[in-house]
Amino acid sequence: MRPAAGLGWAAGAPYPILPAMHVPPEQDLEPLLPQILTVLRANPDGLSEFELVRALDEAAVGPFRREALRDTAELFRSHFLLFHCLYRLRQRLRERGEDLLIHCTRIALAPGPSPAASTNAPATPLSVADPLAAYYLDLKHLAAADLASVEAMLADGWRRIRRGGHREQALAELELREPVSDKQIRRQYRRLVMRHHPDRGGDTTRMQQVVRAMETLGLARNR
Repeated sequence: MRPAAGLGWAAGAPYPILPAMHVPPEQDLEPLLPQILTVLRANPDGLSEFELVRALDEAAVGPFRREALRDTAELFRSHFLLFHCLYRLRQRLRERGEDLLIHCTRIALAPGPSPAASTNAPATPLSVADPLAAYYLDLKHLAAADLASVEAMLADGWRRIRRGGHREQALAELELREPVSDKQIRRQYRRLVMRHHPDRGGDTTRMQQVVRAMETLGLARNR
């Protein structure tokens, strides 16, 4: 698979299946980013985590092999490394004015925040603005995991780790990202309604996505 042009990365050789809980150096993961981006650009509607792993497996990209997901430890390692790469890729894309929606049910490229919505928004430290990104970007969390803790996480459905992802996904549907206030969210909602409402010739599906995003954020009652 060829690397995506213009991002300054070089493609690398496919990864072998690594021993459970082995943590590769960050520089060894770097060549995977443009290859993942190529798959995402080929699927503009987005992919679930499993669908993305399947696509990467078919393209022989990285340590992502469907057959390895039958093993609990390998499942966790594959998931962690994929999300680590996705959050690194998102950082690069945001520098270029793009964004990346990251959730286990949908991983998709997205437009960056609208200039009006992000005007005068103060910079927020990553650990405050996005605890999920902070978790996955730190490979020490993978190194510290053992089989018992991994099985406990899987049994719990990853709810505590992923609970912040629903807000991130909803904001992305509204073409926003943290940090953003409720007032800014409502203002952006009204803009999108004006743009996408079917009575104004807009797209019904897109309008439904906007409404669901507000419901997810708990702001649907007072818009």
